[in-house]
Amino acid sequence: MGKKRPSPYKTAQGQFDLAADLLHLEQPARQLLRTPLREFQFSIPVRMDHGGIQVFRGFRVQHNDARGPGKGGVRFQRAATLDSVRAQAMWMTWKCAVADIPLGGSMGGFQADPRNLSAPEQERLCRGWVRQLAKNLGPWVDVPYPDLMTNAQHMIWMLDEYETIYGRKYPGFIMGKPVSLGGSQGRIEATGFGVVITIREALRVLGLDIHQTSASVQGFGNVGQYAVQLYQQMGGTVTAIATWNQEDRTAYTFRKASGVKLEELKAITNAYGEVHKHKAQDLGYQLLPGEAWLEQPVDILIPAALEQQISRSKVEAISSQVKLIAEGANGPTTPRASGFLQARGVHIIPDLLANAGGVISSYFEQVQSNQNYAWKKGDILGELDVKMAAAYYDVSDFAAATQLDMRTAAIVMAVSRVVDACRERGWL
Repeated sequence: MGKKRPSPYKTAQGQFDLAADLLHLEQPARQLLRTPLREFQFSIPVRMDHGGIQVFRGFRVQHNDARGPGKGGVRFQRAATLDSVRAQAMWMTWKCAVADIPLGGSMGGFQADPRNLSAPEQERLCRGWVRQLAKNLGPWVDVPYPDLMTNAQHMIWMLDEYETIYGRKYPGFIMGKPVSLGGSQGRIEATGFGVVITIREALRVLGLDIHQTSASVQGFGNVGQYAVQLYQQMGGTVTAIATWNQEDRTAYTFRKASGVKLEELKAITNAYGEVHKHKAQDLGYQLLPGEAWLEQPVDILIPAALEQQISRSKVEAISSQVKLIAEGANGPTTPRASGFLQARGVHIIPDLLANAGGVISSYFEQVQSNQNYAWKKGDILGELDVKMAAAYYDVSDFAAATQLDMRTAAIVMAVSRVVDACRERGWL
């Protein structure tokens, strides 16, 4: 039997402990930041379409808000646990600090799979989640936005419930709204585009021409799709994409040596990023096992799905050609695997930096909603480019100055910024 992986929360705490040691933090600072400020877990009774009641578990964790209101996703995840939500909330605190935006870190969701629920059942669940948390959420307190398997429709149901409870309009309560109802243009592309902006800057530092590079991607939701789009627009070639298939409950890698054609693959992909395997084969894609995306002879790997997808046991399967890993997902590489890959000379753009485009875009939407003024898409994507590139060089320069790897540099810099905010507030 293989060694059991540590929980995401233990991993997140271990990363913090390393940063705390390097910063020589005093005990009160460690105690304050190693665990969340507030956390909620609760039951949500939902009347199902058949007339019976089913009870779902819901969560919200607010890790730290010293730098500003909480910001964090709401996800559908059947295997969600309080520990996994704690980890995501902690990582969000550091991510906002790395991006240098005035927000803290939160995360929440439900133990549920939307693919097994009708639209009315999903709506009742979303509204029930808001009712449980209405006193602890808000534009200046904690702002949710879409995450795993949630979308703009879920956000609008939540917004409507919140506004119904308080009897007034609060467009800044939630992000990821449809553009027609106060959402921001460019939000859907932001996380995937942000990943590729950091890849572009890393390739410049490494002295590599993006036109001569190839990539393999895990995940074909919004992050994966838009990462593929911008990377190919910049001249790179994606040869393999791995994604989950709900029909037979397994993952597959879709490979085309000449390069994936994004639009033809999107045409046979459902709303959850699942590619129709038989139609893909008809289009000339080679169907490989789910983990085969790691084994491809490419220059860049982009894990854009779930956490802990690159473990120590999988390092040897990664091609020696791989020079760069850009973490589009949260926590996709385990600490041991990360150490071995760095020893091999692989440049890793850590998740705190690589996928910060989503929270930056969400912040842009929050500002627009609170100002009641919409920005143009070109301005938003231009500002995203500026913020992501600046964050990359903040971390890169800090890593060079401190002789730390990029992952350690990112979290040390983030923790330092949050500690400074706590001290300035008089919490420490």
